[in-house]
Amino acid sequence: MFRARAGNCGMQISVAIITISDRASRGEYEDLGGPALRKASEERGWKVAVETLVPDEKPDIQRAIREAINRGANLVLTTGGTGVARRDVTPEAVMEIADRGLPGFGEAMRMRSLELTPNAILSRSLAAAVGKSLVICLPGKPQGAVDCLGFVAGAIPHCVKVLAEVPTSC
Repeated sequence: MFRARAGNCGMQISVAIITISDRASRGEYEDLGGPALRKASEERGWKVAVETLVPDEKPDIQRAIREAINRGANLVLTTGGTGVARRDVTPEAVMEIADRGLPGFGEAMRMRSLELTPNAILSRSLAAAVGKSLVICLPGKPQGAVDCLGFVAGAIPHCVKVLAEVPTSC
Protein backbone atom coordinates (compact mmCIF):
# COMPACT_ATOMS: atom_id res chain seq x y z
CA MET A 1 0.00 0.00 0.00
CA PHE A 2 2.88 2.35 0.71
CA ARG A 3 5.19 3.12 -2.12
CA ALA A 4 8.62 4.57 -1.44
CA ARG A 5 9.59 7.44 -3.67
CA ALA A 6 13.16 7.61 -4.86
CA GLY A 7 15.41 9.64 -2.65
CA ASN A 8 12.93 11.03 -0.12
CA CYS A 9 11.48 7.99 1.64
CA GLY A 10 8.01 9.32 0.78
CA MET A 11 4.82 7.34 1.03
CA GLN A 12 1.95 6.95 -1.34
CA ILE A 13 -1.12 8.34 0.34
CA SER A 14 -4.10 6.08 -0.22
CA VAL A 15 -7.32 8.05 0.25
CA ALA A 16 -10.85 7.04 1.11
CA ILE A 17 -13.58 9.62 0.56
CA ILE A 18 -16.80 9.19 2.51
CA THR A 19 -19.72 11.50 1.81
CA ILE A 20 -22.13 11.66 4.73
CA SER A 21 -25.59 12.83 3.73
CA ASP A 22 -29.10 11.55 4.35
CA ARG A 23 -30.46 13.16 1.18
CA ALA A 24 -27.64 12.14 -1.15
CA SER A 25 -27.71 8.58 0.20
CA ARG A 26 -31.43 8.43 -0.66
CA GLY A 27 -30.75 9.76 -4.16
CA GLU A 28 -32.59 13.05 -3.56
CA TYR A 29 -29.63 15.05 -4.82
CA GLU A 30 -26.26 14.45 -6.42
CA ASP A 31 -23.17 14.13 -4.25
CA LEU A 32 -20.88 17.02 -5.20
CA GLY A 33 -18.58 16.94 -2.16
CA GLY A 34 -17.07 13.53 -2.85
CA PRO A 35 -16.11 14.34 -6.45
CA ALA A 36 -14.66 17.71 -5.36
CA LEU A 37 -12.46 15.96 -2.78
CA ARG A 38 -11.45 13.33 -5.34
CA LYS A 39 -10.20 16.05 -7.67
CA ALA A 40 -8.38 17.88 -4.86
CA SER A 41 -6.76 14.63 -3.69
CA GLU A 42 -5.64 13.60 -7.15
CA GLU A 43 -4.19 17.07 -7.77
CA ARG A 44 -1.95 16.45 -4.74
CA GLY A 45 -0.78 13.14 -6.16
CA TRP A 46 -2.77 11.04 -3.71
CA LYS A 47 -4.42 7.82 -4.86
CA VAL A 48 -8.17 7.68 -4.26
CA ALA A 49 -8.81 4.02 -3.50
CA VAL A 50 -12.27 4.11 -1.88
CA GLU A 51 -15.35 6.30 -2.37
CA THR A 52 -18.61 5.76 -0.58
CA LEU A 53 -21.81 7.53 0.43
CA VAL A 54 -23.61 6.91 3.74
CA PRO A 55 -26.49 8.49 5.68
CA ASP A 56 -26.00 10.60 8.81
CA GLU A 57 -26.00 7.61 11.14
CA LYS A 58 -23.15 6.86 13.53
CA PRO A 59 -23.02 3.10 12.82
CA ASP A 60 -22.95 3.67 9.05
CA ILE A 61 -20.22 6.31 9.34
CA GLN A 62 -18.11 4.12 11.62
CA ARG A 63 -18.56 1.05 9.41
CA ALA A 64 -17.54 3.03 6.30
CA ILE A 65 -14.40 4.34 8.03
CA ARG A 66 -13.40 0.90 9.31
CA GLU A 67 -14.00 -0.68 5.88
CA ALA A 68 -11.93 2.01 4.17
CA ILE A 69 -9.05 1.47 6.60
CA ASN A 70 -9.31 -2.31 6.15
CA ARG A 71 -9.04 -1.74 2.39
CA GLY A 72 -5.74 0.09 2.91
CA ALA A 73 -6.69 3.78 3.20
CA ASN A 74 -4.15 5.64 5.30
CA LEU A 75 -6.11 8.89 4.88
CA VAL A 76 -9.89 9.00 5.25
CA LEU A 77 -11.64 12.21 4.23
CA THR A 78 -15.25 12.63 5.24
CA THR A 79 -17.48 15.39 3.92
CA GLY A 80 -20.70 16.31 5.67
CA GLY A 81 -22.21 16.08 9.11
CA THR A 82 -19.90 18.59 10.83
CA GLY A 83 -22.40 21.38 11.41
CA VAL A 84 -24.74 22.05 14.31
CA ALA A 85 -27.93 20.43 12.99
CA ARG A 86 -29.41 17.60 15.04
CA ARG A 87 -28.47 15.02 12.35
CA ASP A 88 -24.84 16.23 12.13
CA VAL A 89 -23.13 13.37 13.99
CA THR A 90 -19.90 12.84 12.07
CA PRO A 91 -17.54 14.22 14.77
CA GLU A 92 -19.16 12.07 17.44
CA ALA A 93 -19.05 8.97 15.23
CA VAL A 94 -15.35 9.46 14.53
CA MET A 95 -14.33 10.25 18.08
CA GLU A 96 -16.07 7.11 19.36
CA ILE A 97 -13.68 4.97 17.27
CA ALA A 98 -10.60 7.22 17.46
CA ASP A 99 -7.42 6.31 19.26
CA ARG A 100 -6.66 10.02 19.72
CA GLY A 101 -7.88 13.37 18.55
CA LEU A 102 -5.65 15.75 16.60
CA PRO A 103 -7.14 19.12 17.57
CA GLY A 104 -4.73 21.26 15.56
CA PHE A 105 -6.41 20.23 12.32
CA GLY A 106 -9.84 21.48 13.38
CA GLU A 107 -8.37 24.62 14.89
CA ALA A 108 -6.51 25.46 11.67
CA MET A 109 -9.54 24.76 9.49
CA ARG A 110 -11.79 27.00 11.59
CA MET A 111 -9.22 29.78 11.92
CA ARG A 112 -8.59 29.96 8.17
CA SER A 113 -12.29 29.50 7.32
CA LEU A 114 -13.21 32.45 9.52
CA GLU A 115 -11.35 34.61 7.00
CA LEU A 116 -13.94 33.49 4.42
CA THR A 117 -17.19 33.31 6.38
CA PRO A 118 -18.38 34.21 9.90
CA ASN A 119 -20.32 30.93 9.98
CA ALA A 120 -17.04 28.99 10.22
CA ILE A 121 -17.32 29.38 13.98
CA LEU A 122 -20.14 26.80 13.79
CA SER A 123 -17.94 24.15 12.15
CA ARG A 124 -17.09 21.03 14.09
CA SER A 125 -14.51 19.80 11.57
CA LEU A 126 -11.80 17.72 13.19
CA ALA A 127 -9.14 15.07 12.68
CA ALA A 128 -8.29 11.92 14.57
CA ALA A 129 -6.04 8.89 14.42
CA VAL A 130 -7.97 5.66 13.93
CA GLY A 131 -5.47 2.83 14.09
CA LYS A 132 -2.66 3.72 11.69
CA SER A 133 -4.85 6.02 9.59
CA LEU A 134 -5.65 9.72 9.65
CA VAL A 135 -9.34 10.62 9.50
CA ILE A 136 -10.26 14.21 8.66
CA CYS A 137 -13.86 15.38 8.92
CA LEU A 138 -14.53 18.17 6.44
CA PRO A 139 -17.57 20.37 5.81
CA GLY A 140 -20.37 19.16 3.56
CA LYS A 141 -20.29 22.06 1.12
CA PRO A 142 -17.92 21.10 -1.70
CA GLN A 143 -15.96 24.37 -1.72
CA GLY A 144 -15.73 24.37 2.07
CA ALA A 145 -14.42 20.80 2.04
CA VAL A 146 -11.79 21.58 -0.59
CA ASP A 147 -10.77 24.82 1.14
CA CYS A 148 -10.42 23.12 4.53
CA LEU A 149 -8.43 20.27 3.02
CA GLY A 150 -6.10 22.84 1.50
CA PHE A 151 -5.64 24.56 4.86
CA VAL A 152 -4.25 21.36 6.43
CA ALA A 153 -2.78 19.52 3.42
CA GLY A 154 0.78 20.49 4.30
CA ALA A 155 0.66 18.47 7.54
CA ILE A 156 -1.01 15.38 6.08
CA PRO A 157 1.99 13.54 4.55
CA HIS A 158 4.03 13.76 7.76
CA CYS A 159 1.06 12.75 9.92
CA VAL A 160 0.27 9.75 7.69
CA LYS A 161 3.92 8.69 7.79
CA VAL A 162 4.11 8.94 11.60
CA LEU A 163 0.84 7.04 12.06
CA ALA A 164 2.08 4.30 9.72
CA GLU A 165 5.20 4.05 11.89
CA VAL A 166 7.58 4.60 8.99
CA PRO A 167 11.07 5.20 10.43
CA THR A 168 11.87 8.90 10.48
CA SER A 169 15.53 8.18 9.77
CA CYS A 170 14.92 6.91 6.24
